[in-house]
Amino acid sequence: MTTSDDEGDSLVLGRRVRHLRTTRGLTLDALGEKVGVTPSLLSLVENGHREPRLALLRSIADALDVTVADLLDAEPPSRRAALEIALDRAQRSAGFERLALPTVRPGKSLPLPVLEHLVGLHAELARRDVESVATPEEARRANTQIRLERQERDNYLPDIEKVAEAMVRKAGYTSGALTHRAVSRMAEQLGFAIIHVDDLPSSTRTVTDLANGRIYLPPASTPGGHGLRSLALQAIAHRVLGHERPTSYDDFLRQRMEITYFASCALMPETATVAHLQQHKREKDLAIEDLRDAFGVTHEAAAQRFTSLATHHLGIPVHFVRIGGDGAIYRAYANDGLPLPTDVTGAIEGQLVCRSWGVRRALTRRDRSSESYQYTDTPAGTFWCSTQTGSGTTGQMALAVGVPFSSASWFRGRDTSVRHTSTCPDEGCCRRPAAASAARWQDASWPSARIHQQVFTALPTGAFPGVDAREVYTFLDRHAPRAE
Repeated sequence: MTTSDDEGDSLVLGRRVRHLRTTRGLTLDALGEKVGVTPSLLSLVENGHREPRLALLRSIADALDVTVADLLDAEPPSRRAALEIALDRAQRSAGFERLALPTVRPGKSLPLPVLEHLVGLHAELARRDVESVATPEEARRANTQIRLERQERDNYLPDIEKVAEAMVRKAGYTSGALTHRAVSRMAEQLGFAIIHVDDLPSSTRTVTDLANGRIYLPPASTPGGHGLRSLALQAIAHRVLGHERPTSYDDFLRQRMEITYFASCALMPETATVAHLQQHKREKDLAIEDLRDAFGVTHEAAAQRFTSLATHHLGIPVHFVRIGGDGAIYRAYANDGLPLPTDVTGAIEGQLVCRSWGVRRALTRRDRSSESYQYTDTPAGTFWCSTQTGSGTTGQMALAVGVPFSSASWFRGRDTSVRHTSTCPDEGCCRRPAAASAARWQDASWPSARIHQQVFTALPTGAFPGVDAREVYTFLDRHAPRAE
């Protein structure tokens, strides 16, 4: 329950009545007799639980020899009264209710230092609540910094590459797609067994039981085996990379980036993947779909893996963009100069890409059975891209891998005649409506906007953001081996 402005005014009024009553040496019984009401009703008024009618307010003012305006003064009558009001308000807040603690009555028997201490503690709890609400901004800034660091390193992390390659080779990998059995062997190298369950907590993708050496995954019958391999490898990565419990969103997001990178390295080991790419580059036939099929992964996984190897091993600067059906960016990376749209903080997530870019135009095609290719002239130069469309739980999506014009000669689809021009971020490119349409409709239309509820939601807090700890611990209690 939150405290309304009316409730706040009632608290001040009640404390003012109590202050005036006690300074005049009156008990509740005595004041009640003077104004013709029960002491219990006056107690409710003094504690802010009952707002008196105007007639009663006048009677109380007359009995205390003050004006009604004096009683309605917005300022607490004393420092102690102000502290009592602050404690009352704090204990009526939703944040206090979540603590499930007993309420402390701020009566006159409560020592002033204790009252000050309690109010200070509640103020700090409230500050932390506000700080947690601000974490979406913190997360966006951290995510932007990580993206820029990856860009500076051409999205290539050699230490993780080496660790992943060594582990898959030890698990028996030689070539082609990494098998589920090899992934199980990798877990066994660390002393873990992979167990598939059908009751994983809804807030988790995997759960690792460190005490009993178990990694819990969704059922093995879940469609898309590549997903299960990736989930297992990400759980393994936390152990391999020596991750500690995250203490900030920066820690959390860096760990997510690193485990995703490790899984990608394991599913498409560096040695085999680079050999594949170099062969196709010599043939001037580089294609994400071939990389996808060669290692049995998703198109998106292959595209992202390409960005981590193309510049370092092939000398090709590259960009990757994934958007939703509305043109908003889900993920993106670029070290080839493509002018990705950003907000004032430098974040790209949620920004709309130009309608003329290949990744967005692909969503307008009728035939989406194969990749589409396009050249796009931008203020930063001409770029070629290959785009794959699809759909998921959130609706339509499209993802593109692209390169500057000078590097297009290495790719399948370079001969496309499709070419468009983008002048974004100039709003006249694709955002500003035509003058005639604006003149006709700007005062004659009233659209009802679709609200994305997530824009109002603070990122969930905790050691592992978004994870319901109670649900996880109950799950582990249910599955932990019973002591003999």
